[in-house]
Amino acid sequence: MKYFNQKILTLSLLAAAVPGLALAAERTYGPDSGDREFSLSGTGSSAKDGDNSNFGVTGELGWFTSDNMVWGIRQSVNFADIEGENTKNDYWNGSTRLYTDYHFGSNKARPFIGASLGGIYGDGVNDTGFAGLEIGLKYYVLENTYILGRGEYQFFFESGSDANDNFDDGAWAYAVGIGYNF
Repeated sequence: MKYFNQKILTLSLLAAAVPGLALAAERTYGPDSGDREFSLSGTGSSAKDGDNSNFGVTGELGWFTSDNMVWGIRQSVNFADIEGENTKNDYWNGSTRLYTDYHFGSNKARPFIGASLGGIYGDGVNDTGFAGLEIGLKYYVLENTYILGRGEYQFFFESGSDANDNFDDGAWAYAVGIGYNF
């Protein structure tokens, strides 16, 4: 009888644990349709002597219209300290852009591709519009928290005909950051 009671107890414990194991196996990372995201990222560089430095910070807020598609707004602020032979100049500039990204998969590592459209303004730059193509990766370290790396190819224009002419004269912008889905 004692052996029979132990067997029933063991089977009861296993039966109670199976739904918990199934839920643990179904744990997903990342957003669902209707979720939002917020991220902060940064970039910077400096010459070996510490002069001619620049740094920037970008914040973004997005809304997922499906589990894989996000639309949002991104704001960047940049500072550059450029030293010339007889001059020293400090430059501030910013850019504001709308973006959309498509994410692949539903695992911890989620590559994405996307596009952006906005404007750049400030010291040392021509206030102008730009469009961009981007590629990146979000890696979920927690269920809703990720680290990200992104590269954007941006080309600048003042009119529609300029966009086609200036595509080959664009610039790359890189960012590394952290974000959260809520």
